[in-house]
Amino acid sequence: MASEKAGVAGIAERYATALFELANEEGCLEQVEADLGSWRALLSASADLQRFVASPVLSREEQIQGIAAVSSAAGLSSLTKRFLQVVAAKRRLFALPRVITVLSARIAECRGERRAEVRVAQPLSSDQESAIAAALSAAATGGQVVLEIQVDMTLLGGLVIKMGSQIIDSSLRTKLQRLQLAMKGIG
Repeated sequence: MASEKAGVAGIAERYATALFELANEEGCLEQVEADLGSWRALLSASADLQRFVASPVLSREEQIQGIAAVSSAAGLSSLTKRFLQVVAAKRRLFALPRVITVLSARIAECRGERRAEVRVAQPLSSDQESAIAAALSAAATGGQVVLEIQVDMTLLGGLVIKMGSQIIDSSLRTKLQRLQLAMKGIG
């Protein structure tokens, strides 16, 4: 399992690097970033698209045609469409979510931004988002921090912040797990 994840990470890194360099050369990093943000939203909203991307059963041609249809319907730029078709032709669609994550991080780094993944138990208000971003910006030596917020009801309360290799877990679920472990140690 670990080698499988490492394989996907290596593939994603190579594809993200190639797309970053092409988009940078053509001066369309922002457009590609917006396109892939749209693609990520489509992917998270559609279970059918998730199955399509992950399916090893579909032929190369079926995947290329499917990607072309979805890309056209979504109004993606020509560079993004071509990139997605190459990924489909190479049978690497399963790596797309990771490619998008790696590319987004690279573009943010190019802008001097840092990304923070924030998992919360309930949706945050704009004031709460601003306060978290400000606190993380101050902690990250003043650089701008862009939040990627995900609602995860299993946290029960609190939040989990991942910024680079650092993780801050103040979720109620984790606190309850720690308390449970402490209680087992006493008895």
